Amino acid sequence: MELGSRIAEVRKSRGMTQEQLADRLGVSFQAVSTWERGENLPDTGHLAALAKALNLSLDSLFADDIHRDWTLESPNFDAGRMYTYVKSKAQAEGLRQTLAALPLMREKHTGQVRKGMVDTVPYATHPLTTACHALAMGLVDDDVLAALLLHDIVEDTGTRPEELPVSDRVRNAVSLVSYNTYEGKKADIKPAYYANILKDPLAALVKCIDRCNNLSCMADGFTRKRMAEYVVETERYILPMIKTIKSVPEWNSAAWLLKYQMTALLETFKRLV
Repeated sequence: MELGSRIAEVRKSRGMTQEQLADRLGVSFQAVSTWERGENLPDTGHLAALAKALNLSLDSLFADDIHRDWTLESPNFDAGRMYTYVKSKAQAEGLRQTLAALPLMREKHTGQVRKGMVDTVPYATHPLTTACHALAMGLVDDDVLAALLLHDIVEDTGTRPEELPVSDRVRNAVSLVSYNTYEGKKADIKPAYYANILKDPLAALVKCIDRCNNLSCMADGFTRKRMAEYVVETERYILPMIKTIKSVPEWNSAAWLLKYQMTALLETFKRLV
């Protein structure tokens, strides 16, 4: 694949116009247009900035067809379909808390988008994906699903834990995974934050499923530096939570799957970042 075609393909997959890419690089959109048509090549001084703007390494910017016979797709699934699936499952199983959490989650996260994503992704996609992940692992558990659906609602919407229409166990787990229930700067409270989650099986389960989804999406919006930091943080703080999850016998299979999923993603990113 010629460089111009590569630039055009990745730019479009990122949801950027030629003007937006040009603004990031400090060049005219006509310059970007000539690159993509193959009439000119970017100056060598623009290549590093171009790769960064497209969230690619320089190597992958120049990848040829033998290495890349695919198109870039969004790693996110349709929020509406996931909502319907979780609701149907909750109705069939009589999961009262999950049925109460679903509309509250959708209401509170309305208008919010996932931070760091290249494309605009409704925030509700994230908690819904974590709930579907739990169901796919056989965790048809009202506390688990409600906690996953609400796990960001305190931190990101200003909702107080006592306002949540769930049990004390779920409120506690949501509070533990919400940074704003702790006092101090995020960097300073991080050790205590993770230490507290490590003591609570439900909070640990929520955090591990949450991290799986974040790891699976980070190539779509994280900088390479942020990816590297996230890998280190996951190994240091998240993987030890698997032992806490396994303290609940009926979660042992889920614990194995979560460890496998996170470890596979971490090892892949360590080889690529």
